Amino acid sequence: MAKITLDNLAHSYLPNPQSDADFALKELNHDWVDGEAYALLGSSGCGKSTLLNIISGLLIPSQGRILFDGKDVTTAPTAERNIAQVFQFPVVYDTMSVRDNLAFPLKNMGMDAAEIKRRVQKVAAMIDMEAELNHKARGLTADAKQKISLGRGMVREDVNALLFDEPLTVIDPHMKWELRTQLKKLHQDFGHTMIYVTHDQTEALTFADKVVVMYDGRVVQIGTPQELFERPAHTFVGYFIGSPGMNLFDAQIDGTHARIGDVSVALDGHYSAAGHTQLGVRPEFIRLSANGEGVPATIRRIEDVGRHKIVRLDVMGREINAVVAEGEDIAADTNRITFAPEGINVYADDWRIAPRGTSV
Repeated sequence: MAKITLDNLAHSYLPNPQSDADFALKELNHDWVDGEAYALLGSSGCGKSTLLNIISGLLIPSQGRILFDGKDVTTAPTAERNIAQVFQFPVVYDTMSVRDNLAFPLKNMGMDAAEIKRRVQKVAAMIDMEAELNHKARGLTADAKQKISLGRGMVREDVNALLFDEPLTVIDPHMKWELRTQLKKLHQDFGHTMIYVTHDQTEALTFADKVVVMYDGRVVQIGTPQELFERPAHTFVGYFIGSPGMNLFDAQIDGTHARIGDVSVALDGHYSAAGHTQLGVRPEFIRLSANGEGVPATIRRIEDVGRHKIVRLDVMGREINAVVAEGEDIAADTNRITFAPEGINVYADDWRIAPRGTSV
């Protein structure tokens, strides 16, 4: 296991980048704490795989350094970094048995045969492939082959880090849940530093201690699932995390109040903001009203999703979402919305700002 340090790191696929826009991975400084589980989360093309490939040694960055426990490994090949990486699509040896596929990295290390057998048996149980251990990999389904790839990554207990690049893409939904649970247990049992790339917020939030949200080549927030939900540092985080995501309202900010259209909204502190200012309010903090107070709204439809209802509203020509409890009545004459004060975030040019005198 290792502490991984990203020092002034950036990367462009262009030979002579001239501006910030030319970088697929914009400047990043961060320490990945030894033994924690991280998820790199973002939409396609945001720089997740570029960052992972730099950490693994498959890509040398245009700028900056990467260090493992203080040792500069920026130009070191993958083999010298003592990592295990699992890719999006399965990489297996078709002519070998499942057992030999799993044992392959351990045999290359010259490990004792009895220890190899113990580890292979343990991992086979984790990925539910004990019955197939003596079968050739050729002819297995894509999800079975990917389970072999995952197992081969997990069979080594001495690695500096385990890296996963969208490893569950070809796995069926039920098995995804099982494997995520097993990966989490592996982390708890052995304490490997794990970095897991995904565009699926459910995978990220259920797997990781800390989620690294990326947008347009930049890390916009690193935090626990609770921090990402309650205090999104960037409007993209609010939009991307949650189902439905955070609502955004263009607003004028004036100290302890914001104005949306003709309606004044009380804030929980004193704010100084310039540029394009907005309020971000998650659907769970939207309150429906019919008493003439709040922002004018028109209900367009109601979706009952079992545990709660999602109310789709029109507010000044934009769709806004509210979440209400399953048993809560929705008045037919609802025509306004208000906000729970603790659920309001203030943004200037897409970045969250804190009330004056605080840092949260």
